[in-house]
Amino acid sequence: MTNQDEFIRKLKKGSEAAFAELLDEYQQKVFHTCISFVPNKEDAEDIAQEVFLEVYRSVHKFKGNSKLSTWIYKICTNKCLEFIRKKNAKKRFAFMQTILGDEIPLDKTSFFTEFNHPGILLENKEKSETIFLAINTLPESQRVVFTLAKIDGKSYQEIVEITGKSLSSVESIMFRAKKNLQKKLENFYKNES
Repeated sequence: MTNQDEFIRKLKKGSEAAFAELLDEYQQKVFHTCISFVPNKEDAEDIAQEVFLEVYRSVHKFKGNSKLSTWIYKICTNKCLEFIRKKNAKKRFAFMQTILGDEIPLDKTSFFTEFNHPGILLENKEKSETIFLAINTLPESQRVVFTLAKIDGKSYQEIVEITGKSLSSVESIMFRAKKNLQKKLENFYKNES
């Protein structure tokens, strides 16, 4: 990629060539981050498209205080969380309808119709679904830090830049996320046996 300032100037002017270059550079990376949060290929692809639409629409607001990549990952993380929130709200709504005798319940694993995250090759699909279901129940800050670090493979420094939290805060959130996950998964496997 060319000089960042020059490149951003071209993006802000609406250069199609610059946007094509941006897509080449970030398409796979953004998709990998999306599928880390939302392990379903079609959903991850949809979110990735939304990320680039948002980048295209709001690049004029980019101030250059952070790296372009950091800004893109911030948008990506927010879009994924937005999707998960909507999905969870729909599930709650369906659950309420079930209680009211209105509808058959949504399968709790419908979120995980396909699991093929490039960073995790678990032979056991059910195990990976269980892990993702557990991650999905973490408080949002823990979910974000854990997903970016352990599933998307981002360094703590990158997570600091993406989330705007301090390094010590990211480390402490990560510690709590691991502890919580351990507890959740222990309970799950206890109940299963």
